[in-house]
Amino acid sequence: MCGLLDSEYRNNGTDLLGGIIMIDLSKVDKKSIGKLFDHSVLPKNTQEKDIREGCKLAVKYNCAAFYSATYFWTPVVKEELAGSSVLVATGIDFPFGASSSKMKAFEAERALEAGCQALDTVINVGALKDKRYNIVKEELIDFKAAAGSAITKAILEVCFLTNEEIATACKLIAEVGLDYAKTSSGQFEGPSMDQFLVMRDTLKGTDVKLKVAGVKFPRPQNAYAFIMAGAELIGTRSAPEIIDALDQMREIGIIPKFNA
Repeated sequence: MCGLLDSEYRNNGTDLLGGIIMIDLSKVDKKSIGKLFDHSVLPKNTQEKDIREGCKLAVKYNCAAFYSATYFWTPVVKEELAGSSVLVATGIDFPFGASSSKMKAFEAERALEAGCQALDTVINVGALKDKRYNIVKEELIDFKAAAGSAITKAILEVCFLTNEEIATACKLIAEVGLDYAKTSSGQFEGPSMDQFLVMRDTLKGTDVKLKVAGVKFPRPQNAYAFIMAGAELIGTRSAPEIIDALDQMREIGIIPKFNA
């Protein structure tokens, strides 16, 4: 369930990346490339019409999932995504990650009950920076247990972390066995390529996949660069813009020409 593109689009770059999944963009057309994107509508002042419009765009562009900032909107999201392949998703303790482990687990359980199929939780950045790794690991364990069958993603918020802290967080995520390590919530400063590569290199040889959020402007160029560097998912409010730019990115040589 975590691998969202068919195997024909993947090139296992074991020699270079030790098992990190590499997407062969020359084999991906505008329809299938949607599965590399989690579309989202995240502001706290979101209205129902915003959620419905966002869901419709996620279906139109064949995205992997649609995210709201809270599972409050899950019934509406389920209604709009019914019959599509787009997963129902939400953020847990979003976007600050400062709640207790029990509160995060409780929120994950409620989101699962509401029908969410993918959950992104924000780690406790303060605890990580204080080297209170037992707190971070405990909340990841509790989150995974509470998430049940849902796809699990842990948000690092790399803009607040040193490279050493990024690597430590990735190791904890791998130890617990979550599905994805995610760079950012998208609510603060996004990741640099250097920060992403620390994550990628730390997670070599593990089963943890990589998700990038908070892609900086110009988004199409940067989003595709992260995919070519090893990201399997891009979380963004700009999925339509990035997908629509696919042909332009090919025309100017930023990504390979389509070769079915």
